[in-house]
Amino acid sequence: MTVGVDGPDPVRRRRDAVRNRELLAEAAREVFAEQGLDAPLDVIARRAGVGNATLYRHFPSRAALVDEVFRDSLTKTMAAGERARTTKDAWRGLLDYMDAVFTGLAADRGAIDLMTTRLENVATLEAVHAHNRETVDVLLRRGREQGAVRGDLTTEDLLFALAALSRAVPALTTAGPDAWRRALALLLDGLRASPAAAPLPEPSLTPAQLGDVLEHLGPHR
Repeated sequence: MTVGVDGPDPVRRRRDAVRNRELLAEAAREVFAEQGLDAPLDVIARRAGVGNATLYRHFPSRAALVDEVFRDSLTKTMAAGERARTTKDAWRGLLDYMDAVFTGLAADRGAIDLMTTRLENVATLEAVHAHNRETVDVLLRRGREQGAVRGDLTTEDLLFALAALSRAVPALTTAGPDAWRRALALLLDGLRASPAAAPLPEPSLTPAQLGDVLEHLGPHR
């Protein structure tokens, strides 16, 4: 290593900085998956083998770290939504989309927090929440038009039900890695149009009320 009056070689410093950022992102990915998004940041720093100051130099806020860790997986969720929207059979599209979303949730506890709670200033997360809502709205509307989905079901009804079920995914996976599939299938079957279905009690949650409910639901513990 070349050392001068200004300290270590700038190339070496840049290389070390890149490596530290990679270590922090990988450690955060592991810790968030294990403990959820409210995991202590100092735990992440220790697992990465760096100090807290190094963590904050690369990621000045939890939101910045979350965005770095989950950007790729959130982009994949949006891609799954786009595929579902182009499926001619809206019911099939909904099933495939829910399967893709819950497969991701079952693999990562942090992803559950991402999809079901508010975390401000995470640009990618805000985009995927909006895209998820739009995807569900499109699929339900088309499902009603095709006679596959009950007519009194709202987007807020389904988003809340999915959020509530997703909270149980970590517990379900202790029984078996795919135990959540039965619960999801049962939930989705209740969406089907049926002459025997009793009307849902009124009223449905408004979008604002749904946001408040999810905020009170809080991170999974």
